[in-house]
Amino acid sequence: MLILCRFSQGLHLRQVDMLQDGIAKSTATLSMMSKKLRRICVKSLEKHRKKKRQKVGGVNVIVHIDESKFCHKRKYARGRFGNTWKRKRTWVFGILEIKAASRRPILRLVKKRNKETLVPIIKKHIKRESLVVSDEWRAYTSLSQEGYKHVRVNHSQNYVDPQTGLHTQNIERAWQTYKREIWRMRWNRCEKALKKQLCFIEWTYWLARRHKHGVLGRLLKDIRIVSNHRSV
Repeated sequence: MLILCRFSQGLHLRQVDMLQDGIAKSTATLSMMSKKLRRICVKSLEKHRKKKRQKVGGVNVIVHIDESKFCHKRKYARGRFGNTWKRKRTWVFGILEIKAASRRPILRLVKKRNKETLVPIIKKHIKRESLVVSDEWRAYTSLSQEGYKHVRVNHSQNYVDPQTGLHTQNIERAWQTYKREIWRMRWNRCEKALKKQLCFIEWTYWLARRHKHGVLGRLLKDIRIVSNHRSV
């Protein structure tokens, strides 16, 4: 239960600290528990995707879109270049719905940032007539023709659009938060692990924080569902 509480509170799951606190007697136990909990969260989010189709936006609802590069960092920029440095740096396409104090991200690994790759993802996950805010990336030029209200912020001139007052700072701050969490947990060493961590981030905002009993309540619910399926 102590591990579940720390996991749900978003605290730094440093194994040294938890060993000193007597939560477990070995790092192997802590690693196993962390992997199992994340696997449960990922399965819960995947089930939600199939059932609800994971759409954001709506009439005049603000949705930010952006792309960011994720790659493994060497500690203090030192050490050998491992196999993870031989692969291409991974691009993540992000969609972030801004609705009052609520934030709902959709994060997808993409091979390319061209129109043919990004526009189908936008059409799949963002409702028509949404207010889409982006930078001047050329892949977004046709969004107005796709039924969206599109505002493009020219960062070479302004960080805030002078006519509408809209900006992309929300999703830029979100990138910093996501990357800090992923780098801290070392989940960016390969694309498979990165994909799972992005899914876990979505679980946090789509399911856990929206549960009536908070993150811990949602986590216990998902554990119970998995346990019932296995018992059957």
